[in-house]
Amino acid sequence: MEVTHDRLQFSSLYTTRFAASFGYMTVLTLLPTYIDALGATGLTIGLFITALEVARTVGIVPLGWAGDRYSKGTVLVVALVVSALAYFVFAGVTTVDGFLAARVLQGLGLTGTGLLSLALVGELAPDDSRANRIGRYNGFRMAAGIAGTLGAGLLYALTGFTVLFGLLTVLLVVAAVSVWAFVDGDETSVEGFAFTDLALNRRIVTLTSFRAQYAVAVSLVRKWVPILVGVSAAQGGLAYGTVVVGAVLAAEQFTNMLCQPITGRFSDRYGRALFVFAGGGAYGLIALAFPFVSAFEGLFAVPVPVAGEVTGAVLAAVLLNGLLGVADAFREPASMALFADEGKGEGIASSFGVRSLVWKPGSVLAPLAGGWIMGQFGIEWVFFAGGLAALSGVGTFLAVLSWDHGSRALQQW
Repeated sequence: MEVTHDRLQFSSLYTTRFAASFGYMTVLTLLPTYIDALGATGLTIGLFITALEVARTVGIVPLGWAGDRYSKGTVLVVALVVSALAYFVFAGVTTVDGFLAARVLQGLGLTGTGLLSLALVGELAPDDSRANRIGRYNGFRMAAGIAGTLGAGLLYALTGFTVLFGLLTVLLVVAAVSVWAFVDGDETSVEGFAFTDLALNRRIVTLTSFRAQYAVAVSLVRKWVPILVGVSAAQGGLAYGTVVVGAVLAAEQFTNMLCQPITGRFSDRYGRALFVFAGGGAYGLIALAFPFVSAFEGLFAVPVPVAGEVTGAVLAAVLLNGLLGVADAFREPASMALFADEGKGEGIASSFGVRSLVWKPGSVLAPLAGGWIMGQFGIEWVFFAGGLAALSGVGTFLAVLSWDHGSRALQQW
């Protein structure tokens, strides 16, 4: 009976992760459609993106604090209801102001659902299988990424905004009901402001020495892969259409989804810090290979219906992006489990909040730097910068880890 109850708890949290991520990818996929429909240009388009990121950032500290101080399950249910309301508003948007309001609600809901569902998975999972459970949880996020990328456009074409977002609203309500019904209440309540203590925790400081730099690497590489594949040759790209771009992006989501439960289990067994180091280093090396995909352009050319002509360069881009998914699958569940280890009993939602905050500067500033690098030196140097940021991050991580925690800490954490 206990096994069945545990399965219901984790299934509810996995459903929550899938629903939230599917909603995010749906709006991202339909963003050009909204831009055209609302007549948005220039600064307004920038606001469409910024409104979401500002709301996601603003929500981290209060939602993390509330989850640790009161009930994570209750705060998660509230976040799911806010998300459902956001997508209900998206269904009937007719003005720019309405879209921005929906975007703010979406951002707050995304932060709450991501932060609290991850905190609950980390808290409920046994110590010796925490990364494995987090890997499964992340697998549902990747599955939603694939479904959102490939399915949202098709559903919109068949049903329009109203039915698509209506179904999404229902999915989030179902997730909220399942969390309310099946997820147990908290075992701990953290007094005070856990963010302060955890931000100065020696292990968390060691992890953030890597994560702050790695955020730059991922923000550059992940955002410039579709640019490399899709922009014109005059700008250094391969000039392929949206179908090819979607296939390249789906490769990373697919391999990441398949590998995370497996790599999470192995990191539980052999050392989580080791997997963070290996995954981060591999990500950097693979990123450095992207500028050379055009060398495979003339290897072969095969006409494919809808996609057009697929060449060796496309295959190389799909392969490399798939390998990026494998590399990130080594790092992500192990990294999340380490933050959960430090936060459990002390403020696990706040621990993940620190993790999110450390990521924000790189994720916001790196794309601006990438645009400047591309304009000044060429698109290939964006990938060189991203790869070097990842390698610098793992080098710093190893140095701080060895200096503060001993030469065997890489295997012992």
